[in-house]
Amino acid sequence: MKRILPLFFFLLLLFTGCGGSAADNSYQQITQEKAKEMMDTQEVIVLDVREQNEYDSGHIPGAVLLPVGTIDEDTAAAVIPEKDSTVLVYCRSGNRSKTASSALAELGYTNIYEFGGINSWPYETES
Repeated sequence: MKRILPLFFFLLLLFTGCGGSAADNSYQQITQEKAKEMMDTQEVIVLDVREQNEYDSGHIPGAVLLPVGTIDEDTAAAVIPEKDSTVLVYCRSGNRSKTASSALAELGYTNIYEFGGINSWPYETES
C-alpha cells in the first residue's frame, strides 16, 4: 500500500499538470456574414486552405493560399508571420478549414476564425 500511494499521486500530478485546457489550442467558428464584416473593417489574413487548382478556379479577393496538407510551422510562418494576426480560414465546404484552423491553433496562432466554405459564400469572388 505504501508503494501504491506515491504512484497514485505521481499519476494524478502527471495527468493534471500536463493537460492544458481545450481553449488553449482552439479557434472560433464564425458566420460568413461576420467574416465579411471583419474583412471590411479590420486588418485580417484571409486563408484559403484548398488546393491550387481550386484556388485558381475562384477565391475570395485577397485570399492567400495555404493548402491544408502543407501546413506546418514553416509554411504557416511564411504566410502568417505574427502568431497573433487575425486569420480567417475557409475551404470548399468547411471540412478542411476546420482541420486547418485546428492545426494553426496547435502551432500557437491565437486569433483563428473558421467560416466554412466558398461553395456557400454569398459575396464577391475572383479567379
